[in-house]
Amino acid sequence: MSKYIANRALRGANAIVSEAEAMLQKAIAEKGSDHPVSFPNTAYYLPLTYAMTEIAVQNLGQLKPVLAHARELLHPMPANMKWTPYLGETLDGGMATLLAAETIEAIRYIYGHEPEPYPGFELAGGTSTNGGSEAGLIGHLNGAIDDIQLRSWGIQLVDGRMPGFAAIVGAAKSNEVAVKIVRELQRRNILTFLSGNVNGRSIIDQLREEGVELGYDTYTVPFGTDTLSAIYALGFASRSALTFGGLKPGQAREILLYNRARVFAFVLALGEVDDLKYAAAAGAINFGFPVIADTVIPEILPTGVTQYEHVVSMPFNEIDGADDLEKAERLVQKCIEVRGVKVQIADVPVPVPYGSAFEGEVVRRADMRVEFGGKKSRAFEYLYMVDLDEVVDGRIEVVGPGFDETEEQGSMDLGIVVRVAGRQMQEDFEPVLERQIHYFVNGASGIQHIGQRDITWIRISNTAADKGFNIEHLGKILHARFHADFGAIVDKVEVTLYTKPEDVEQWLGKARESYDYRNKRLADLTDDAVDEFYSCTLCQSFAPDHVCVVSPERLGLCGAYNWLDCKASYSINPTGPNQPIRLGRVIDEDKGYWTGTNQYAEQASHGVVHEVAMYSIMENPMTACGCFECIVMLVPEANGVLVVNREDSSMTPVGMTFSTLAGMAGGGIQTPGVMGVGKYYLVSPKFISADGGFKRIVWMSSILKETMSEELKAVAEREGDPDLIERIADERIATTVEELLAHLEEHNHPALVMDPMF
Repeated sequence: MSKYIANRALRGANAIVSEAEAMLQKAIAEKGSDHPVSFPNTAYYLPLTYAMTEIAVQNLGQLKPVLAHARELLHPMPANMKWTPYLGETLDGGMATLLAAETIEAIRYIYGHEPEPYPGFELAGGTSTNGGSEAGLIGHLNGAIDDIQLRSWGIQLVDGRMPGFAAIVGAAKSNEVAVKIVRELQRRNILTFLSGNVNGRSIIDQLREEGVELGYDTYTVPFGTDTLSAIYALGFASRSALTFGGLKPGQAREILLYNRARVFAFVLALGEVDDLKYAAAAGAINFGFPVIADTVIPEILPTGVTQYEHVVSMPFNEIDGADDLEKAERLVQKCIEVRGVKVQIADVPVPVPYGSAFEGEVVRRADMRVEFGGKKSRAFEYLYMVDLDEVVDGRIEVVGPGFDETEEQGSMDLGIVVRVAGRQMQEDFEPVLERQIHYFVNGASGIQHIGQRDITWIRISNTAADKGFNIEHLGKILHARFHADFGAIVDKVEVTLYTKPEDVEQWLGKARESYDYRNKRLADLTDDAVDEFYSCTLCQSFAPDHVCVVSPERLGLCGAYNWLDCKASYSINPTGPNQPIRLGRVIDEDKGYWTGTNQYAEQASHGVVHEVAMYSIMENPMTACGCFECIVMLVPEANGVLVVNREDSSMTPVGMTFSTLAGMAGGGIQTPGVMGVGKYYLVSPKFISADGGFKRIVWMSSILKETMSEELKAVAEREGDPDLIERIADERIATTVEELLAHLEEHNHPALVMDPMF
């Protein structure tokens, strides 16, 4: 253990704890001990503090024991003449630093200094981006990550699309190097958090100057231009353990070990490392996250705290490489190697950066070169299987003009027709593969894809067009990705892109006939019509004891995997996360008990769960990881349930927000009366059918009512009550039980006269 590192880290820790104590004393004097303290939209209070100490900080006075604990963790500076190389003292100082940093950031929120003001940035839909005008300039960086965003990233973390995260602190050698580092991380789908500065200059400044879009949607999140804002990354890691791992606040050792084993993260320190950065780095090492620096600093070799090295020095100018950009690429490769991040990259031949990091990218009208679909043109996508001898693999054909002669910000018709063939391909897999077009196309930087089937809407940005991206590249993306992701069932892929209106009209008719046929086929696919369900254990990478059982009438709680998806997945990878579950003997048909599902649940949950009722929320409900789309919860006074989705941060009639409820529903815990679900399970005839079904819903987030209006109307008709949706309250009508009951009585909601739920 380096005495130099210990000296710097402990000096930094002592300084930041003293600063936090002074700030707290001043804040209490000015605001009072009872002044509220919180990070926005989280049920985890100050997340790292809550996870490590079990102290649920809600006011300034409750920060006193936090800093008292931080002070206890500080050790004397190493003696000049004799030093025992004890890593533990340095790590304690690192943890003290994190507690102090979170305290300081919380106090800054009180004074309106967080999120950090940053002129020129806009904050649209929770995303901080550079440029554009549609949302208006607000001028703040992201600040603390809210629980909604944590869970929206959840499925990508657990299914491997997002293999880990990087916390970058400081500033790169040049703007070009900064961009290259971020692009290399994006290409590998690694979530990147940005903070810190060197002599007043931050990597955030560098990226903004180069026009790089920053924010949640691009996996590149700017926290703040000082080192302290890096605490938000470790707060994210703490909540990962609480949300997905089923761990409890105060289980500090278990939470740190969970992160070491399951959260693949690292710190990349760019530029000079000062005392505070050494101290913060020591805090990150506690989590099992190694630190890689592009300057000359002492190294800490493996001791078991992290998986491999703890601190690695890789001086930028000494990296082998033809130029600075190649050195930057090798620096990123070293970070991935040190942390042991497992990365899968599909080789997609397009002239723009490609990766899942770009899936949520928005192309605004002002930045748009051309669009297909939307209000001014038609666009659709249609995939179907044919015999092997009917496909020429790799043939990409554009039938009609490109967009070269289309006016700027103009629109065109587009039909994407994909023909696939394979010895293991089945007709049932057509819609499964077709739905992947959305994700595959969205992976290209500067390309926005929304919708599917005949409501597809694609935009190509000016930046992508200037780099040479054209219509043919859409076909190249699909050819490469279908082979990379579905090679076990797809042997040949051929893509034809139609832009002539008459061709689009002709093929759109054929596609709609197929859509209609598939809809009817899926409608006939019920739980009673099959003799096996499927498991989904993707989330076990984060929630070790959680098991999802997917049936034809109950999709996965994340909303991303249905029964056909799991069937296709099993065909692709017979030893993968989706395994067939033979139903065996029926135990209770109404509640959804089979010998096979119970046996599988007990085995896959390591004995934690013994029985699962597929159709009940009140008796042995299915567990959840934390990446569910919605939460269903009993409202005893109303004899019904509420449904709140993760985009809704409002208060519910049970006195809890989505974030708070999620702590009860997630982590692989079986809690009667609370259940995480995929939103389309709400319209299934099997939705809590053992407890009364859809008519039990007495409150629902308005965003669900609006985005699923047609589906919900159809359910109301099916239930024999066409006005049922109007009888269901939402946050605009009721946020308390009293308001809810008044609404239900006024509108004669059926739940009031149904049999008691318990």
